[in-house]
Amino acid sequence: MTDQGAPVRRTTIPSPPVRLLLCDDHAVVRAGLRALLSSADGIDVVGEAATGEEALAMAAHLSPDVVLMDLQLDGGMDGVTATRQLTARGANGPRVLVLTMFDTDADITRAIEAGATGYLLKAEQPEELFAAIRDAATGRAALSAPVADRLLTRLRSPRPALSAREHEILAQLALGLGNREIARALFISEATVKTHLGRIYGKLGVETRAGAVAVAKERRLLS
Repeated sequence: MTDQGAPVRRTTIPSPPVRLLLCDDHAVVRAGLRALLSSADGIDVVGEAATGEEALAMAAHLSPDVVLMDLQLDGGMDGVTATRQLTARGANGPRVLVLTMFDTDADITRAIEAGATGYLLKAEQPEELFAAIRDAATGRAALSAPVADRLLTRLRSPRPALSAREHEILAQLALGLGNREIARALFISEATVKTHLGRIYGKLGVETRAGAVAVAKERRLLS
């Protein structure tokens, strides 16, 4: 006979660990992250990649749940491009959690537009990193506090759109032209080119010509 007064025991099936792929071009950083993550419950580092190309190949082979991605990588493919290609796989691809030293508006915008689930700074506390990895595996966004503050500030005070002339100068930048060449092409002075460049940098949240072109391509501002 069954003892109807006995409590019913429920068996809790533990969740499988988060399969994590590291992508950073510094071997010492990867070793440090692996050692740190070995102390975290529920996280299993299944591989390490030193380049964006390696990350794509290893992700296809290892099927990680999350790729912990640095933005600045040696080689032909940066972290943003790798992130875009990883997230383009949809449900068959991993989540990408950016872990970087850089918190400029341009870097944050490019990473998020490329499909990153989260954006963390390398100064983050270990517990915050562990929690962010677990959140990313379930599709929840994870942002470092300074990054979240920057995003809120941008939403509250969006940058003005580029003018027609600024679009023209941006297109010349993308062709690799210098200030003098741009001035000649557009029949304006070099001083005017410099003035417009300053405005373009401010509106795009960048500090260099290369940064302006990169953001313009990400936002499809170049025809």
